[in-house]
Amino acid sequence: MTDPKVTGPIEPSDANDALFSELPSADLASRIADQVLQAISDSRLTPGQKVAEARLAREMGTSRAPVREALRLLESQGLIVSHPRRGFFVRSYDADELHDIYDLRECLELHAAEAALARITDADIDKLAAQVELLKRLAHDGLMQEQVAQDYEFHRMLCVLGGNMRVVRLFDQIATQLRAGISLLGRVYDDPTEIAKSHDILIDALRQKDAALLRQELKDHLEEARFQVVALFRNDRG
Repeated sequence: MTDPKVTGPIEPSDANDALFSELPSADLASRIADQVLQAISDSRLTPGQKVAEARLAREMGTSRAPVREALRLLESQGLIVSHPRRGFFVRSYDADELHDIYDLRECLELHAAEAALARITDADIDKLAAQVELLKRLAHDGLMQEQVAQDYEFHRMLCVLGGNMRVVRLFDQIATQLRAGISLLGRVYDDPTEIAKSHDILIDALRQKDAALLRQELKDHLEEARFQVVALFRNDRG
């Protein structure tokens, strides 16, 4: 008697016979990382603070595996550090590291601004100008943390107008590192109103389509920010 021929795929008769488990959403780890990233940006997670895998898994309704994957992703971006047998922590920065991050930020933004000048429209400039007015209102109302967030948003808008999304993604990473690094200071600006007004010259340079003026004023603007933040950090953490 010959063996019967298999004419089709063998289906498991019971769920327990399945060879593979159901895969989670492909972007689950990245969505978890986004939430942790936002918590760092908002100072709900501060430098040196432990990021508990169990708590994240419980609050996000998932297992620890994608949480660990998300934290490893953030570790590769320099936002999280891990210590054997201790777990994951929000990375702390020193003054020299902040100085170097600002240096990289300057390189990125100067490049993006030059690219933006060749593409920018009057409507784009109007949106940037409206953002500057928002900074002034926030300064007037004493909403410093929101002003910091919207200040970074102004510079992000300029990077987006440069048209290179890789630059934008790198700017996002740098901005988060800077905000995480300075979150322990409790203050950033000695004069929030003057900081808001310091963006006016950038708008003027954009309206004039003056590349040399824009480069010089943006360079001065970013270097002043670096000087202020790094000096505050040295005094506070030194």
